[in-house]
Amino acid sequence: MIKGVNHRVIEVMESECEYFERVIFFVKPAYSALSEGTLRDRARAVAQNTSAPPPSKVTQARLISGLLLLLAAGLGAGLALALRGLLAR
Repeated sequence: MIKGVNHRVIEVMESECEYFERVIFFVKPAYSALSEGTLRDRARAVAQNTSAPPPSKVTQARLISGLLLLLAAGLGAGLALALRGLLAR
C-alpha cells in the first residue's frame, strides 16, 4: 500500500483488460480504515471487470472537423472554378 499526501492509493498491475497495464485506485477517506487485503481484493475485482474503453469523443470531433475541412475545400475549389469560368469570358 502506498500512502500519498492526502490519499491511500492501491495500484493493481494484473488488469485483465488488454488496453491497460495497470489501474490506480484512490481510496476514499471513509474507507481508509479497512485492511489492505480487503481494499486490494476489491480493487482487483473492479480492475478485472473493466472492458474496452468507449469510442472517444475526441475521435468523433476530429472526424467531424476533417469532414468540414473537406467540405470547405470542395466549396473553395468550386468557387475558384466558377470565377475562372466567369473571368475567361
